[in-house]
Parts: sequence; structure tokens; C-alpha cells
Amino acid sequence: MKVLITGVNGQLGHDCVNELVGRGHAVVGSDLAEKYFGVADGFAVAGIPYIPRDITDRSAVEKTVRKIKPDAIIHCAAWTAVDAAEEEENKEKVEAVNHLGTQYIAEAARSVDAKMLYLSTDYVFDGKGERAWQPDDKCYAPLNYYGQTKLKGEQAVGSILDKFFIVRISWVFGRNGKNFIKTMMNIGKTHDTVRVVNDQIGTPTYTPDLARLLVDMIETDKYGYYHATNEGGYLSWADLAKESYKAVGMDTKVVGVSTAEYGLSKAARPKNSRLDKSKLVENGFKPLPTWQDAVRRYIKDGLWG
Repeated sequence: MKVLITGVNGQLGHDCVNELVGRGHAVVGSDLAEKYFGVADGFAVAGIPYIPRDITDRSAVEKTVRKIKPDAIIHCAAWTAVDAAEEEENKEKVEAVNHLGTQYIAEAARSVDAKMLYLSTDYVFDGKGERAWQPDDKCYAPLNYYGQTKLKGEQAVGSILDKFFIVRISWVFGRNGKNFIKTMMNIGKTHDTVRVVNDQIGTPTYTPDLARLLVDMIETDKYGYYHATNEGGYLSWADLAKESYKAVGMDTKVVGVSTAEYGLSKAARPKNSRLDKSKLVENGFKPLPTWQDAVRRYIKDGLWG
């Protein structure tokens, strides 16, 4: 199978490359940068074909996909800076990337009869209540602009394609780029105590574990909406900070505070990010390991430094 990965320079894109190549699939990577960055760190596979491409350029996207003729597209590219998305000067770009860019990828996928997997987010929900969101729940009133544009991306994929997977994830961490655990580790080096939000509840998603599941999915025709995070139960950001410090052996004290008390975020965050993942098992997919196990592996491998 030939697979095109957008956003291949991001933390999930790297891991998808490794997983696909490890299974013998042909991979083509694409991102904004002129070069593929996933070679020097030893974790991403060298030598894959790479095409620099701006997904907001409709014509360029169509030409690229028609030239490659992939069997499947894993669409990882996205604007993910949630607070920056609220800035008026950024909103046009966020819309172009998360909504229109996704639409153009879906249109191009349809033109070559490729299946498409779109990575979405818990932020498409309104974050209310305590019930875990089901994959087929209707999404209304996302709390911030990032969530609104990701929901538009979902709607574009669902309206254009029949052969699609929409996979919602949350609290992502991995080898490349910034993430919550890396931030906590850096703060813990210079602070005895940290204040962390304790009323936003969800589950982390470790990108190497997720990449395995995504490739499992595109090897099938079990299309539809899915939720995919690590197992192990729901927790708060404060709980995740505590577990991370424990795993690395730091004595940093975590003080839980409410979202209102924390008060530093420009974009509103959902308090309920619980995602029900039972549909994975119902459709024969192997769930991700527990988040506790994922954090321990992440720390053990020294990927947070």
C-alpha cells in the first residue's frame, strides 16, 4: 500500500512513517518545510520520498495527490497552537489550514479513490458534563476557534468522502515537538512546586502507540468516526503531572487548581474531554496501552529531555 502522510515533520507524522515503513508499506511525506526533518534523531526513517507542500494551496494539493496516487492518506497536518488561534490576525490562517486544507485533501483523495484518515480532537465537543463522548455523538458549539475549525474539517471529510476515518485524540505527547510532559519536566528542574489544573478531565495519547492503531485502521475498510487515546482511566492535568514527576524521580510538588484559578489561557478549554473508545474493540481494533505504561516508557527512553 502507498500512503501519503501530511504534516510529516510533526510528532505524530514521524511515528506514522516509522510504523508504515516497518510494515513494508510505501510512504510519501509532505509538509511545509523544504526538507524532511525526521532523519537525524534516529527515530524516523531516512530516505522516504518527501514533497514540500502547502495544504492551503488547492491546486498544488490536487496535483500532488494525482501525481502520487496514494492508496491512503493520513492527514496529520494542522494548526494546533490553541491559544494563538484566538488571535484575530491568525484566524484566517487557522481556518485555511484546519478547514479548507482538510477539504482540499479530501477532494484530492476522492479524485484518486484513496481512503483518508483525518486526525481530529476532543475540542470539537462543548466540554460540558461528565459523560464520556461517543464517537458518533453530534458535535455542537466547540469552546474555541481551534475546535471550531477542526469540526469544519470533520464536516468537510464526511461530506466529500465515503472511505474515511475520523479519529479524535486528546492530550497528545510524543518524541518530537512540545507537549505537556516536556513542559512539566522543564519547570520541575527549577521549581519546587507547580500549579496545575485539576478540573479538566481526559486521557493522554502517546504518538507511537497511536501510530500503530492508525496503520491498523488504514489496512482495513472499517470506516467511520473513532476515539483513540491510551487506556488506563480518566485523569486531570494535575494527575498527569504527578505521574510524570513520579516516573522520572522528581520531588516537585503539584498543587491542583481550578481552571478559573489558573487563568492563563486565552482559549477556553473543555472540562470534559472524556472520550469513549469502546468502538475500537467493537470493530476489531487493538486498544492503546494504558497511559501509565506510556508515560513510563516515554520517561525511560529519555524522550522528554
